[in-house]
Amino acid sequence: MGPEPCTLPPSPNWYCARCSDAVPGGLFGFAARTSVFLVRVGPGAGAIPGTPPFRVIGELVGHMERVSGFTFSHHPGQYNLCATSSDDGTVKIWDVETKKVVTEHALHQHTISALHWSPQIKDLIISGDEKGVVFCYWLNRSDSQHLFIEPRAIFCLTCSPHHEDIVAIGYKDGIVVITDISKKGEIIHRLRGHDDEIHSIVWCPLPSEECLSINQEENSEEPEIPNGKVIAQTPVTKGCYLATGSKDQTIRIWSCSRGRGVMTLKLPFLKRRGGGVDPTVKERLWLALHWPKEQPTQLVSSCFGGELLLWDLTQSWRRKYSLFSASSEGLNHSRIVFNLCPLQTEDGKQLLLSTSMDRDVKCWDMATLECCWTLPSLGGFAYSLAFSSVDMGCLAIGVGDGMIRVWNTLSIKNNYDVKHFWQGVKSKVTALCWHPTKEGCLAFGTDDGKVGLYDTYSNKPPQISSTYHKKTVYTLAWGPPIPALSFGGEGDRPSLTLYSCGGEGIVLQHNPWKFSGEAFDINKLIRDTNSIKYKLPVHTEISWKADGKIMALGNEDGSIEIFQVPNLKLICTIQQHHKLVNAISWHHKHGSQPELSYLMASGSNNAVIYVHNLKTVIESNPESPVTITEPYRTLSGHTAKITSLAWSPHHDGRLVSASYDGTAQVWDTLREEPLCNFRGHRGRLLCVSWSPLDPDCIYSGADDFCVYKWLISMQEHSRPPQGKKSIELERKRLSQPKPKPKKKKKPTSRVPVKQELYDGNEEESIREGSGPVENGVSDQEREEEAQEPEVPCGVAPLVANEPVICTPVSLGLEKAKATVNNKVTLLKKDPPKEKTDTLIKKRKARSMLPLSTSLDHRSKEELHQDCLVLATAKHSKAELKEDVSADLEERFHLGLFTDRVALYRMIEVEGKGHLENGHPDLFHQLMLWKGDVKGVLQTAAERGELTDNLVAMAPVAGYHVWLWAVEAFAKQLCFQDQYVKAASHLLSIHKIYEAVELLKSNHFYREAIAIAKARLRPEDPILKDLYLSWGAILEKDGHYALAAKCYLGATSAYDAAKVLAKKGDATSLRTAAELALIVGENDLSASLAFRCAQELLLVRNWVGAQDALQLHESLKGQRLVFCLLELLTKHLEERQLSEGKSSSYNTWTAGAKGPFVEKVTAIWKSAFSLETPEQCQAACQQLQNIKYPSATSNTPSTQLLLHICHDLTLAVLGQLVASWDTAVEALLRAVVRSYDAGNFTIMQEVYSAFLPEGCDHLKDKLGAQCPTTPAFKSLEAFFIYGHLYEFWWSLSRPCPKSSFWVKATHRKTTSIEQSQQLDNASPEENDIKASQPEPNRPVELDVRLTEESEQILNACKELFSEKHASLQNSQRTVAEVQETLAEMIRQHQRSQLCKSTANGPDKNEPEQEAEQSLSSPQSQCKEEKNETVSLPELTKRLTEANERIAKFPESVKNWPFPDVLECCLVLFHIRSQHPGFMTQEMQQQAQELLQKYSNTKVYRRHFQTFFT
Repeated sequence: MGPEPCTLPPSPNWYCARCSDAVPGGLFGFAARTSVFLVRVGPGAGAIPGTPPFRVIGELVGHMERVSGFTFSHHPGQYNLCATSSDDGTVKIWDVETKKVVTEHALHQHTISALHWSPQIKDLIISGDEKGVVFCYWLNRSDSQHLFIEPRAIFCLTCSPHHEDIVAIGYKDGIVVITDISKKGEIIHRLRGHDDEIHSIVWCPLPSEECLSINQEENSEEPEIPNGKVIAQTPVTKGCYLATGSKDQTIRIWSCSRGRGVMTLKLPFLKRRGGGVDPTVKERLWLALHWPKEQPTQLVSSCFGGELLLWDLTQSWRRKYSLFSASSEGLNHSRIVFNLCPLQTEDGKQLLLSTSMDRDVKCWDMATLECCWTLPSLGGFAYSLAFSSVDMGCLAIGVGDGMIRVWNTLSIKNNYDVKHFWQGVKSKVTALCWHPTKEGCLAFGTDDGKVGLYDTYSNKPPQISSTYHKKTVYTLAWGPPIPALSFGGEGDRPSLTLYSCGGEGIVLQHNPWKFSGEAFDINKLIRDTNSIKYKLPVHTEISWKADGKIMALGNEDGSIEIFQVPNLKLICTIQQHHKLVNAISWHHKHGSQPELSYLMASGSNNAVIYVHNLKTVIESNPESPVTITEPYRTLSGHTAKITSLAWSPHHDGRLVSASYDGTAQVWDTLREEPLCNFRGHRGRLLCVSWSPLDPDCIYSGADDFCVYKWLISMQEHSRPPQGKKSIELERKRLSQPKPKPKKKKKPTSRVPVKQELYDGNEEESIREGSGPVENGVSDQEREEEAQEPEVPCGVAPLVANEPVICTPVSLGLEKAKATVNNKVTLLKKDPPKEKTDTLIKKRKARSMLPLSTSLDHRSKEELHQDCLVLATAKHSKAELKEDVSADLEERFHLGLFTDRVALYRMIEVEGKGHLENGHPDLFHQLMLWKGDVKGVLQTAAERGELTDNLVAMAPVAGYHVWLWAVEAFAKQLCFQDQYVKAASHLLSIHKIYEAVELLKSNHFYREAIAIAKARLRPEDPILKDLYLSWGAILEKDGHYALAAKCYLGATSAYDAAKVLAKKGDATSLRTAAELALIVGENDLSASLAFRCAQELLLVRNWVGAQDALQLHESLKGQRLVFCLLELLTKHLEERQLSEGKSSSYNTWTAGAKGPFVEKVTAIWKSAFSLETPEQCQAACQQLQNIKYPSATSNTPSTQLLLHICHDLTLAVLGQLVASWDTAVEALLRAVVRSYDAGNFTIMQEVYSAFLPEGCDHLKDKLGAQCPTTPAFKSLEAFFIYGHLYEFWWSLSRPCPKSSFWVKATHRKTTSIEQSQQLDNASPEENDIKASQPEPNRPVELDVRLTEESEQILNACKELFSEKHASLQNSQRTVAEVQETLAEMIRQHQRSQLCKSTANGPDKNEPEQEAEQSLSSPQSQCKEEKNETVSLPELTKRLTEANERIAKFPESVKNWPFPDVLECCLVLFHIRSQHPGFMTQEMQQQAQELLQKYSNTKVYRRHFQTFFT
């Protein structure tokens, strides 16, 4: 495989105490998502001279969830071993040389939060989890020890470098414990002082406490006797310092001999760019520490904004520190630092590596405190890649972490020269596009629909378009302004405007000069220019041809539309893909063949890539749009959807594709040949781009958070994985992190934190972009991460364990009842099973005046008093009324017997009682008794308690009150999700449009259409809108038949047929074709019927195919083609020359007898009524309008046979109308197709069926012009060529009998191996004969020629065409020079790689040497010869050859001819076996041609075989 590809890796994981580490010699590793990335640092990295000495050399893959800890073994001799811990509950031990797991354990039951490999014991790995459990694991004996020291969440732990049993553990609440693992975790010291999370613990590199002259802290909070008991002074506790860093913004240094703190360092608030830090605001902080081994009096720490500080510990009374990279602020981290790792390189340099929230890994020189280099990384999917056409080598990367990276891939001093752009982005960057001519102008699109424009050379925020897409921006493209956009006069118009395609299916045109102005929807212009009445398709992709004259739009239904500027006239529709189009790419225009610029590659959610040649369509500029259903080339091999395509700017017809199958594939599109497959990614590929400067280099990005730069020449695979390999890749992708629910256990404050952090930094699809993003990090995400750990431990379990009662609640009034009085609801829902007699009796109705009734059932004295008060009230004088009224207020129930005012007061009190007891219906009835209907309605509406009864009574209060009540009730019903009932009430007050809109907005389309149809005029536009809206939703959900009904209802029959055909199976296509025919869409009907026939052709259902084609008269020609194809297939099956078996044949194939052509014409007359020359001419005209692309060796056999039969049908029709020129040309095209495809069998079957007597009868028909007809000469030459091979093979069979060609008797002779024979033929010949029987012949024969073979040998003179030999020689020279140039470039790149890795002990070097040694002898031979050829000489050869080709007449160039030298060599092979078979004259002629034209490498060696 060669060296690892250049990698832009995922970001190191955040909020982990130890998830990066390094070992002497220059190996550094950091945890990123579910794996660990390894980086070689120093002279052994094999970096390009002059660039920073580091290189990403591999990845440790195996964990299923986030890696939370990583540590190397720091024991000499086993630096290759390391350990990782993960949220999947495992601790794995790895060998970094093999990148394989040595062993693993899953002892922890809870999330592992700390890990360290003991620096004293070679095989001891210690890990701690969130519940405070510590496991000691001895690798060599696979033994473990369980320790439960404190019931607290462990945050970090570090083994002592001086004593093998001592471990320091830091906890979430700020406690630090020093424990002895040999004594079952006995606590030696409990160090109190910090009051927040312990982020880092480091031991002093020297064992004694004499290295620092510091006294015990004066204000120490530690008691004199730690832990309440005196601890004996052992060597363990004597003489060692410990430093801890905490979230409480302090660093504390502790004395182990005294068990207390001796120094506290408070982090300073440093002034940074953009203003100082407010000490009162609690900043996010992670405090990482490193105690340098060589400088024990100094300590390195991180600070608030990512700065690194070097503290001087020699003077305890002065807090003195130095700032790293003080001279150049731009080199510091811009966010908090998580890990600090020391590393000593092979040349003795002391380095420090830091990982940070800013997603950079930085390397610092401890001697100078300056930053040596930076390794950037990605915090999200790599969605988009774009190379600038102006700033060559500038690669823009759109990432899901809300940042754009611009990578200067040409930087000589830094191979990771990456700039970050985050201002104004605030979301995933899904699309990028550089301006073709303006320097530094980069357009970007985001997943929230934003389109912006960055100037990468300034620090200004981007311009943001005022028009947003409703969904994700899929694609951006620069193209010429279309007239509909009013830019003012010609001078005021920009030369290029920006086009964006969004997920809602709209393409917008933005004016880059007026980004604040409204963008223009190009659908308006498309509809107006082309007078389109049907629904326009949902657009998913846009691509402009390089000359800016043609625009291609890809659509959700798989179609591609080609438009012409200036008015976007539709000239062509390509119906090839039948799923959403993801990528369209036009071939560049600067190749050696200008016509290739008309090639357009496209990929969709299907795994097949199609290439179309649109030269004919574009140049002919048709009046009405053309429909294309046949591709120029088909590239099959991927097993999942295609996401991105890019043409090589260095080659003709070379394409790279990215796919969800996890691979990138390089194709030779002209030969339909897969060349190279890259499998380095661990996820689904999203984007791919070819380097504009290096022909061998490609960049690809994926959802594994990586961008890889890889070399084509270094890949070992040539095609995408199939079968088992594909399954392995799928497993590899599935090993990526997924948000999994945690095990059912009591949640602690730590668990949600892990999930949040994991989702925030690792699982982009869940958390990315959840809040405003600043510098690639969501502030909302950060706040959650900062605050989540603060949740008290006891809260979550209480909430989780609380029982929850879920009772079904009915809608409407009953819902309100349930909320007011749960007891009543529960009683109704849960009655006892056995009812008593009393309960069975009918329950008495609830009293309307329960309070008054209860007051009338009091004691006798009270009742008597009521009577007196009432009598006084009724009969007292006016002056006593006031005294009585006070008594009446207390005894409100007497209002029933006094005046109306008192009665109203009684009703009011009773009503309040009903409401308090949860009986609003009784309250409403009381109000109705009172006569206040309007008040009742208002109160009920405010409380959401309107009912059908209340609304029914509303007319009592008047017409307007009734209208208002119905509207209020409808709103209430909407809140209760009773939309249909609400619409019915709106209908009762004649609000039809409101009712329909209500149902439509809540997706009750069926009901809305029923109402609209019943109550509105048939021509009302809202009805059509309903049908179209419902149809679009049904189409999106895959209910195509129902969607088609909707479109028919909306009189959009075209859309109905299109949507029916969307499923793509034969039945759907047949129905769609019939539907289109009924509604008069004839062109669509014909194309769908033909597609249906092609689908049935794949399963060889001939009867069904003919039935489908019978639908449309314009397909008469295709019926003839399918008839001929059926007969030919049956003929091949009978001769056992065809794979597969036909499911059914038409009845007319059974009785047909006689020669093949006569059978065909007889069936055409009987079954298809093809009798008159006019009918033949019409069918011929239909078929001549269809042009199929030329074949390649990778063309599928079904497609090849169809295309051949198309040509053969034209040939037969030409014979029937006596148009012999047409017949000859069509027959030649069929022969050449089989020749190009390498299918010799089909070629010979065509000749035996159509020219059983040879070409002589055609010569007679063509008349005197025959000998000069180039097409006839080519046809005759191929006829002779085929028979020549058959003759040769008949001589080469192991034990041939007398045959058509020879009369044979046995005799012994020397054998001639097949390999030599095939070696001595051209590569084209090898392809053709690959499937033929082996011509090894241990026994030779005495053979004599038959008359037929003598005729063939004599006719071989026709193959000795001087002009064709010369043309073919020139074409071979051009191909050879181009191949030589490509080989020279590859050799140069290999030599550069060899130089760069020559000094380093890179493990990949032997592989590289092996790969070079495995290269073919042929290529080695070429390399030897190439050494003497200079570049000017090659250029001269190329120019001369092209000039020679240009001089040949078009008639010679247009019609293919068998390879003349190949035929000469075959004849010499026959002569070597049977010298008498070849005349002296022929021998002389063939030898002269070989001598004259075998100067290319292909034939030079073969010529020498015979004539030296």
